Parts: sequence; structure tokens; C-alpha cells
Amino acid sequence: MQPNPDILARARQLRSDATEAEGILWQCLRAHRLGGLKFRRQHPVGPYIADFLCLQAMLIVELDGISHEGRVEYDAQRQGKLESLGYEVLRFKNQDLWSLERVLATIEQRAKERIAAAAARRY
Repeated sequence: MQPNPDILARARQLRSDATEAEGILWQCLRAHRLGGLKFRRQHPVGPYIADFLCLQAMLIVELDGISHEGRVEYDAQRQGKLESLGYEVLRFKNQDLWSLERVLATIEQRAKERIAAAAARRY
């Protein structure tokens, strides 16, 4: 099923309007730089747009900056729907990037755990 054209246009706009924090994290995730994992940024998932997505691990990484203030209920509902589709959502605040190595280690560990668990279920 193709994503809604409006969502695709919004994802393109979000990619071009990336925050500084998103840019920093993207430089670490792009081009298989984190443990050989492939990530996409501002990628449509159903009616939502994931900040970063590792499809192989069914892992979504969200960076919560100023735009998420006052959206706790919406973010929780959105996360629940994404989880019902089989994704795991890791949330970090922009200021968590002060400990970038810890954030990257957490992302890589969860992605590899999820990939290994999916492989074990197939056998």
C-alpha cells in the first residue's frame, strides 16, 4: 500500500527542515554507520512519520524536541498504534544527545536484539 501523497510531501519537508539534533543523529545513523544497520529518516509508517526507522529491526527512533512539548497524550497514542503494528519506539530528548555515545549504543543494542529475536522466531 502506497503512503498518502500528503504524508510523503510532509516527510520530504521534514527532511529538508531537520533540527540540529536530528542532523547530528542522522550523521551517525546514515549510510549503515551504526553497526551496519540501515536507517531511514522522516519515513512514513502508516499515517505517521517516524523520525528514524530501521525497518529490518522494526525499530523507530524518535527525537523529542520543543515540538513535542504539550503532546504527551498524542505521542503516547501514536506510540501505542506503532507498537500495535510491531514496531518498538525508542524516545530520546534532544538534550540526551549530550551523551551521544550512550544514545547510539542503546539504539544499536535494541536493533540487534530485535533482529536476533526475529531470526530466532523464523527457525
